[in-house]
Amino acid sequence: MTRDLEKKAPETETPNQKTCDDIADKIPALRAFARGLVGDPNDADDLVQETMVKAISNTDKFEPGTRLKSWLFTILRNTYYSRIRYERRYKPVGGEWEESVVSVPADQEHTIRLKEIDAAFLKLSPKHQQALLVMVFSADSYEAAARICKCPVGTIKSRLSRARKQLECTRPSKEISSIRYSGEFG
Repeated sequence: MTRDLEKKAPETETPNQKTCDDIADKIPALRAFARGLVGDPNDADDLVQETMVKAISNTDKFEPGTRLKSWLFTILRNTYYSRIRYERRYKPVGGEWEESVVSVPADQEHTIRLKEIDAAFLKLSPKHQQALLVMVFSADSYEAAARICKCPVGTIKSRLSRARKQLECTRPSKEISSIRYSGEFG
């Protein structure tokens, strides 16, 4: 009795298994067709792989009695056209993705940079700190800053110039030099 259980009944292939085997037999023809479309062997292999995944996952949609090779070529061609449409829509015209991506510093970099600027500001003398703060936040001209600080206009200009130079020594970019004044300041 146990021997009877050990004997396996002959396995019969389901229609899907047969279709999958037939699909696997068409890989060389798919590769040749894909290389003709794409040109690059690696891209062609990727296209064939994607086609195989789509075909195997949709074997239930294949109609028996029709040409499997034509069905596979249609899937491959449509996949290729979809890729082209996607690349036109999402890839920049001028080149690689990396070239078109605008670099944005991470929040951590901003935090570090802010601490560096704060430390550099604290190294300024109190008079230079006052002149810079008044000019940035309170005054709309050198004359107004001079009135607030109760000193001559030339002194304000001198203190601001020295404060900017000291801060510029700590900057990696143009952040501090953007504290330039237009119009009546200058």
